[in-house]
Amino acid sequence: MQETGLRNGAFGADKFGLKNLKALYWNFGAPQLYEHSLGAGEAVLSSDGALCADTGEFTGRSPKDKFTVRDATTEKNMWWAGNQSITSGQFEALYQDFIKHAEGMALFAQDLYGGADPNLRIKTRVFTELAWHSLFIRTLLIRPEASELQDFVPELTIIDLPSFRADPQRHGVRSENVVAIDFARKIVLIGGSYYAGEMKKSVFTTLNYYLPEKGVMPMHCSANVGPDGDAAIFFGLSGTGKTTLSADPNRTLIGDDEHGWGDDGIFNFEGGCYAKCINLSQEAEPEIYAASKRFGAVLENVVLDKNTREPDFDDGSKTENTRSAYPLDFIPNASRSGRAGHPKNLVMLAADAFGVLPPIAKLSPAQAMYHFLSGYTAKVAGTERGLGNDPEPEFSTCFGSPFLPRDPSVYGKLLRDLIAKHNVDCWLVNTGWTGGKYGTGRRMPIKATRALLTAALNGSLRNADFRTDKYFGFAVPTSLPGVEPHILDPVKTWADKAEFDRTARKLVGMFAKNFARFEKDVDADVRAAAPDLKLAAE
Repeated sequence: MQETGLRNGAFGADKFGLKNLKALYWNFGAPQLYEHSLGAGEAVLSSDGALCADTGEFTGRSPKDKFTVRDATTEKNMWWAGNQSITSGQFEALYQDFIKHAEGMALFAQDLYGGADPNLRIKTRVFTELAWHSLFIRTLLIRPEASELQDFVPELTIIDLPSFRADPQRHGVRSENVVAIDFARKIVLIGGSYYAGEMKKSVFTTLNYYLPEKGVMPMHCSANVGPDGDAAIFFGLSGTGKTTLSADPNRTLIGDDEHGWGDDGIFNFEGGCYAKCINLSQEAEPEIYAASKRFGAVLENVVLDKNTREPDFDDGSKTENTRSAYPLDFIPNASRSGRAGHPKNLVMLAADAFGVLPPIAKLSPAQAMYHFLSGYTAKVAGTERGLGNDPEPEFSTCFGSPFLPRDPSVYGKLLRDLIAKHNVDCWLVNTGWTGGKYGTGRRMPIKATRALLTAALNGSLRNADFRTDKYFGFAVPTSLPGVEPHILDPVKTWADKAEFDRTARKLVGMFAKNFARFEKDVDADVRAAAPDLKLAAE
């Protein structure tokens, strides 16, 4: 077997069971991976030098195809209401079939860290069938120094073979596509999907399993820090603005998607960013736009002009979930350490397609816990197959339900204690619609969102006058210099006030219905922080 690249010769692929490979390329950088990817026809170049690949049938994650081994330990620790199981025997059969499928292949290996805190990170080795997948995961995780590679021994191993097809009857899975995790053996098997994001989310899921036992809160959030060390974290589901709003030119970016919060403050799990780039523009998001148009960026499912190869970020014909992956240092003001102190502000982002949430609201600690467990945003036509013209609510508990191996109450209690211990201000921000629901109203102006967030993070918003929202009970500022006053009171942006009232009551009812599953596990003050349930019943 041909082996090339920096590696620990005493702990090679044979330790994982791989054998009879054609070649193995260790820890290649962007230039080498570009050459292999382009030579194999896996991807093409954009006019700016980004590597552009299509992911075929799967243009996003497939949560229904993700499985965890049920054993004596996970039987007690896993949140089985939100996770699917396979047996140890089924996983072993799958593992052996992966090993057999890889024979004769030329694979790419990356030795990386999941986590910027040396005391809490997980050493991760990723074997990939595709060169561009190797570049993707090298971009998204944290790259060790070259001197560290000669002694690198992985704690977690991922093997990613898109050409592998699972057998539902033999492997106990749902389809030919599979993501299987064995927490006891610390192995992740990914097959059937060319969507690279499955790899990074498998690392996130693994950290979500192990870190709570150490008293560390894993979070699906972006984070930044101000010049005075005032860190902020931004929870939110895909498309709500985590990446956009954390990339603030006046603050240092810690990371855009996954972080931990422990005794020493917050730390990034990753070394790169994975930005949703549908409708990406230089005017609205200059840092992300520039990072996506240069050598070293990886574009997924972005349409290129046939003649010029210029990316058309407005074209969603392949998917609305177009993506750009790039190293964190492509953002000029990104943190080099990936770490910061304890946050002073916590922001929960919701793209409310019903158009009834205010652009910003101040949350009490109990309200923050309610909205964290709710994890609300809304889906709109075009973002997923089968959606009609009306918005549909999405409640993803802890803003990351597909990545939670443990019961949501575990994460909720960790966050509650951290908020109380560090006296954190909590905010709910609507990056969705105003003036009507999706299709009638307009998207919340990003300039208004940025102005309100800036005021929240620098402390000036605390001095504003607030009203109590009629439907949700949280505090909403009545004015802020530079922000249209009527935007702060959503009903004033609607032409049909009665329709606003009906829509708001409907959304309150949706919150109540969703939260019923958590009521027995939360304290009375969190139950009392719910939107006015009487309104929903009227």
